[in-house]
Amino acid sequence: MTHNSTAPDSSIPNTQYPIPNPPSLELTGRVIKSGTAEGLALVSPQPIGFLGGVDPETGLVVEPGHSLQGQSVAGRVLVFPTGKGSTVGSYVLYRMARAGTAPAAIVNAESEAIVAVGAIIAGIPMVDQVDITQIHTGDRVRLGGDRVLVER
Repeated sequence: MTHNSTAPDSSIPNTQYPIPNPPSLELTGRVIKSGTAEGLALVSPQPIGFLGGVDPETGLVVEPGHSLQGQSVAGRVLVFPTGKGSTVGSYVLYRMARAGTAPAAIVNAESEAIVAVGAIIAGIPMVDQVDITQIHTGDRVRLGGDRVLVER
């Protein structure tokens, strides 16, 4: 029996010509604050300190020299290696949530207490132990439990 269709057989994986950047990727992490969220990624290779580093009234990163300086975290899935700075940063995240300027979710390579407590008291879904190098600014990211779905 011969196959006369010119369409590729979708049951056969294309290993000869793999797609270099697949359209979606699923990562898993450790849940710090459970919940679901979706938004565009805003990725920083640098740690973020919320006290003095992010304006809680506007959601803008104001830390001089920071790679995200001048960008808004409001409604974004904020991806960064870890937090830094004063323990008051936890309250800044809470204040941002009350003002509507908080990130939709937080994804870290390694959580630390300041951001973790802030996410918990502010109700911001958060995971860590994620390979954040796989997420790029502008990717659509969905969090659900320990799952992080990245769409390019």
